Amino acid sequence: MWRLRRAAVACEVCQSLVKHSSGVKGSLPLQKLHLVSRSIYHSHHPTLKLQRPQLRTSFQQFSSLTNLPLRKLKFSPIKYGYQPRRNFWPARLATRLLKLRYLILGSAVGGGYTAKKTFDQWKDMIPDLSEYKWIVPDIVWEIDEYIDFEKIRKALPNSEDLVKLAPDFDKIVESLSLLKDLFTTGSSGETAFRATDHGSESDKHFRKVSDKEKIDQLQEELLHTQLKYQRILERLEKENKELRKLVLQKDDKGIHHRKLKKSLIDMYSEVLDVLSDYDASYNTQDHLPRVVVVGDQSAGKTSVLEMIAQARIFPRGSGEMMTRSPVKVTLSEGPHHVALFKDSSREFDLTKEEDLAALRHEIELRMRKNVKEGCTVSPETISLNVKGPGLQRMVLVDLPGVINTVTSGMAPDTKETIFSISKAYMQNPNAIILCIQDGSVDAERSIVTDLVSQMDPHGRRTIFVLTKVDLAEKNVASPSRIQQIIEGKLFPMKALGYFAVVTGKGNSSESIEAIREYEEEFFQNSKLLKTSMLKAHQVTTRNLSLAVSDCFWKMVRESVEQQADSFKATRFNLETEWKNNYPRLRELDRNELFEKAKNEILDEVISLSQVTPKHWEEILQQSLWERVSTHVIENIYLPAAQTMNSGTFNTTVDIKLKQWTDKQLPNKAVEVAWETLQEEFSRFMTEPKGKEHDDIFDKLKEAVKEESIKRHKWNDFAEDSLRVIQHNALEDRSISDKQQWDAAIYFMEEALQARLKDTENAIENMVGPDWKKRWLYWKNRTQEQCVHNETKNELEKMLKCNEEHPAYLASDEITTVRKNLESRGVEVDPGLIKDTWHQVYRRHFLKTALNHCNLCRRGFYYYQRHFVDSELECNDVVLFWRIQRMLAITANTLRQQLTNTEVRRLEKNVKEVLEDFAEDGEKKIKLLTGKRVQLAEDLKKVREIQEKLDAFIEALHQEK
Repeated sequence: MWRLRRAAVACEVCQSLVKHSSGVKGSLPLQKLHLVSRSIYHSHHPTLKLQRPQLRTSFQQFSSLTNLPLRKLKFSPIKYGYQPRRNFWPARLATRLLKLRYLILGSAVGGGYTAKKTFDQWKDMIPDLSEYKWIVPDIVWEIDEYIDFEKIRKALPNSEDLVKLAPDFDKIVESLSLLKDLFTTGSSGETAFRATDHGSESDKHFRKVSDKEKIDQLQEELLHTQLKYQRILERLEKENKELRKLVLQKDDKGIHHRKLKKSLIDMYSEVLDVLSDYDASYNTQDHLPRVVVVGDQSAGKTSVLEMIAQARIFPRGSGEMMTRSPVKVTLSEGPHHVALFKDSSREFDLTKEEDLAALRHEIELRMRKNVKEGCTVSPETISLNVKGPGLQRMVLVDLPGVINTVTSGMAPDTKETIFSISKAYMQNPNAIILCIQDGSVDAERSIVTDLVSQMDPHGRRTIFVLTKVDLAEKNVASPSRIQQIIEGKLFPMKALGYFAVVTGKGNSSESIEAIREYEEEFFQNSKLLKTSMLKAHQVTTRNLSLAVSDCFWKMVRESVEQQADSFKATRFNLETEWKNNYPRLRELDRNELFEKAKNEILDEVISLSQVTPKHWEEILQQSLWERVSTHVIENIYLPAAQTMNSGTFNTTVDIKLKQWTDKQLPNKAVEVAWETLQEEFSRFMTEPKGKEHDDIFDKLKEAVKEESIKRHKWNDFAEDSLRVIQHNALEDRSISDKQQWDAAIYFMEEALQARLKDTENAIENMVGPDWKKRWLYWKNRTQEQCVHNETKNELEKMLKCNEEHPAYLASDEITTVRKNLESRGVEVDPGLIKDTWHQVYRRHFLKTALNHCNLCRRGFYYYQRHFVDSELECNDVVLFWRIQRMLAITANTLRQQLTNTEVRRLEKNVKEVLEDFAEDGEKKIKLLTGKRVQLAEDLKKVREIQEKLDAFIEALHQEK
């Protein structure tokens, strides 16, 4: 009876399972129930017709799972249709499972209450942090203003999409039903295996076909799901890019002032900048990672590069060579998607079609400009920077397409030139070779694979890309050939990875987004993926970009490690050389040396203000007299001295002094003052400072001095005021005391003696050495000097006869002298006689004036009486006193202007020059030179590079 009761309970359980199976569409037949339910024979089911098993008394039963014999069963008399006892174990299992759910439910409720109580206790223990809310930046509380969470929520998959990803219960039930058929007995009580062995061949064929269809269906669903989530991921990345753009724009406007942690891309950018500024002999550009795009002509190189740069920036043509020179594209992150050339400040907005067309036209013009006459391609590189939100920091180079045959219109060496350019870029050990192969043409026609194999035989830095796969799938009769190309079985080259991409339908007006949508649609329906000829990660330009980025950063890590090791050794060598050559000097680079020199120069300029007034006036007065003495003696004193009386002398002097003061004297005085300031400034700048003098600054100080003097201009109003002062000084004739009289006589004697000495030297050069020098120094006179000497002797005889002879010779006197010389056999012309007379009379006049000056030493008494009742007239002494007093007053005036105005203006000019030199790096390199400077400069640069490399390597390790 208990068996009957247990069977009835099992039937009720199964019926309840059938009634509550609302999650499956439609009503489930009994054959699709769980294996546990199907293992029970139901007597109440209308469609179930069970036969009573034939009883066998002598047979041995075996399990389908083991080979161990089972004990024989003794059947008790039961009603027709009931299952034997050995088939009730599923019902017992279901009963225990039903009891287990109550235990789980009770545990969940009790555990939830306990967890809530514990959470409340912990919440009470946490202190109130509302007062410290100011510590958190405002942008955290305002993040909902910058990030649209509603858009992100809409971009995430909804509940219906998640339900679709849940397992198909219909297929699971069908699979379980197949398993049940393997264990259930047939109509004759035999096992499922026995029944299957006697099944028909048609059932086997149907089952194989259904399994194949299920596998194909599962693969198609898997591909569809992958493409679906890839689109969702791209949509989220687009949202992230827009948000990043907003953040960068706010940073540009100065809204976000917090100091953010530098990213790896920014740090690598700094490393590139420092390395590019290093010594040109190091040639760091050939050691930097970059992506080199090579391929046959019209294979799609430019299109692949544009997909990575996310903009159609290159000129294109149908079958025509468009890339005529290498184009280096540097990708970096920025708030706006723009492009600009290295040597230009114009920015091209890549979101506008007009700017894109202008950029392509500019690139084409630059390519044609680089190509020399008689050539087709050029090795000169066009540098282009592309910035935009979400762009990785990479350096890509688009090379001219490799050609097999030189066509008409091309230079004969075009093929060899393209090969040499491609090899030059691929020889870089850190270059990533992006080998582009056109999938729409025969693989045997490609020649770029052999070139890549030569440069990278092991394929350690090569990525193979098959383009135009959509055309290849239509044209190639055997799809397995595409699989062989992707797997690298048709080429001798090796590569890190193999990819298949579609770069559009061949329409040049297609946008990047349209190309991506077409590519995804093609691969979603392509047989290459459905038949597993291609893996999902080997298709689309997006996966290619990710692979190139990973490879690029791998190259960056390896190259940075190598650079760090080399710079460690270089730094040690430089530090050792400095310690051996300059043990007592600090390591000052060019900028630090310039700052030190700048301070010294400014100190020396300030020293000009410390010069005493007496020193300024002495050097100004002396310099001014040296400048005007010739004019005073030759044009004022000598003409006035030729007059017959004192009245005419004074009148002539006053007129000539007035003319001189109005036209020349103030200008001469200003020139003298400016030259004196320059001389004093130069003296302070070039004067050795003893042991502290550093000759490394000499060129810089000289350049600063010359540039400052060139920029300095004297005040124009100084001449006008100085003219009035000088005119008033020359008008004064009153000598107040004997001391001033004696000073004027002394000044006059010095001036006349200097002129007499110059005149005697001129006569000696004219007539040659005298008899004493001829005997002592073995010198002889020339023929011309002999003629001058004879003429001089004849003229001296004339002066002895008339000591008051006027300054000019009459014509009859010239004739008399010439005839006298001819009588002695000396032929002379009148011009030689006049020149000789000028020097002879000048010496005679100066000697007479000196004798008169000596007589005037006691003439101050007669001067006070205005030379009344006296034959002595000393008007020439009064003239020299007026000149001397004018010189003293002018020197005093110029000194005041120098110290009060011009020195300060010069100091200002020096500061401006130093500021200009500080901003001119080439000027500093030119003026601060030498082994010491270069060694300190290299040492500083190497230390800076090593520090940045160490920081970048540390960031890389933290990223790992």
